[in-house]
Amino acid sequence: MLSHLKRIALAAALAVPLGAAAQNHDSLFIRKIYDEALTKGQSYEQLRYLTGRIGARLSGSPQAAAAVEWARQEMEKMGLDRVYLQEVMVPHWVRGDKEYAAIVNSRLSPTREVNVLALGGSVATPANGLTADVVEVYSLDELKKLGKKKVQGKIVFFNRGFDQTHIVTGRAYGGAVDQRSSGPSEAARLGAVGVVVRSMASNNDDFPHTGGLRYAEDAPKIPAVAISTKGADVLSRLLKEDDKLQFHLRLNSQWLPDVLSYNVIGEIKGTEKPDEIIVVGGHLDSWDIGEGAHDDGTGCVQSMEVLRLFKTMGYKPKRTIRAVMFMNEENGLRGGTMYAEVAKQRGEKHIAAIESDAGGFTPRGFGISAVNEAAFQKAFAWKPLLAPYGLHDIERGGGGADIGPLKDDRVALIGFRPDSQRYFDIHHTANDTFDKVNRRELELGGASMAALVYLIDKYGL
Repeated sequence: MLSHLKRIALAAALAVPLGAAAQNHDSLFIRKIYDEALTKGQSYEQLRYLTGRIGARLSGSPQAAAAVEWARQEMEKMGLDRVYLQEVMVPHWVRGDKEYAAIVNSRLSPTREVNVLALGGSVATPANGLTADVVEVYSLDELKKLGKKKVQGKIVFFNRGFDQTHIVTGRAYGGAVDQRSSGPSEAARLGAVGVVVRSMASNNDDFPHTGGLRYAEDAPKIPAVAISTKGADVLSRLLKEDDKLQFHLRLNSQWLPDVLSYNVIGEIKGTEKPDEIIVVGGHLDSWDIGEGAHDDGTGCVQSMEVLRLFKTMGYKPKRTIRAVMFMNEENGLRGGTMYAEVAKQRGEKHIAAIESDAGGFTPRGFGISAVNEAAFQKAFAWKPLLAPYGLHDIERGGGGADIGPLKDDRVALIGFRPDSQRYFDIHHTANDTFDKVNRRELELGGASMAALVYLIDKYGL
């Protein structure tokens, strides 16, 4: 009988349009990547330290600075060809004392406290808070149709939830997030004094989800919070019973001067085409609640694991393999922007960039924005080598926020895609903690990224 390893090699040899010897070698090498990751992987213990000893890492915070030094030391331990810091000035927003919110002055219900979180970047309320009538809407278009007369002086409550019919929950997130990012300024243009947004969540619980907002330059800046999905349901129900009720809100957030921080970069130099670069990366910063485990501690440790796997296995890549721990993805994207600017200034040639920023759940595949159809077909032809490890979803369209600024006509932008069903249960919440990460799922992710990097390195795109 054929061993499991030989069956994988045989399946790949029959399916992949490469020479038989190459097919067998690739299949065996990828199997070794997974064996190493699953028996000796370092991602889980690295994540334990990052989340437990350092914790939440909002840009500009002491914890973010500690994470930079931690990542530098971790990659230096690997004996890489180069580890260095790339300067980037980052915004520094602080939440301040815990937010307070309550449904008040209802004829039918006593004062009821609800769980909220200030949206990242929100301005504070007056010291004593603000209290105002509430108008509920489900879209930016609905808000605009109400007009200034019905919005002025009120708190706008955006209550559009996720479209639960989407299989990939990221699409539901994309279909709802405009009310969080643009809602505060749209409401302010019509005279609103505050905004409450239903949390960007796929489940129903009492954990509010923070996230960034974007104040428009031509609109007043008004306080904005996310309310938990359960809290949103309560507020909506009570509004239907008594549309004269009010909402009380108190925030203590503030902006401080920008802070010098860093992207942390490690690389293995290519032996044949060192000027061609393959990037793997995640963002080192997180929101200031929880521990930043799935968002995006997992992406960082998986990216570092790619380099560790190659070093441990003695693999000498043809091209330069670079891991980047980006700073400030959550509330500015300055790390990703700076990395791309420096790469352009230096005339660096990136052929592929892979980002892990969708959680450390079971790997499902990759979304690929290839430079042309031939490049995508080349990647798609590797599917038989990757499918034995659950990587069935090799699809068009992918990338990530931090690698997005690298986009040009030479680089393939690739998003690592784990299973999405649980990610938006904990995304941007106090519940994003180490105990929510499964060791095997996490280590499989690093191995999956390494397998794809190996194929790109060997054959190009």
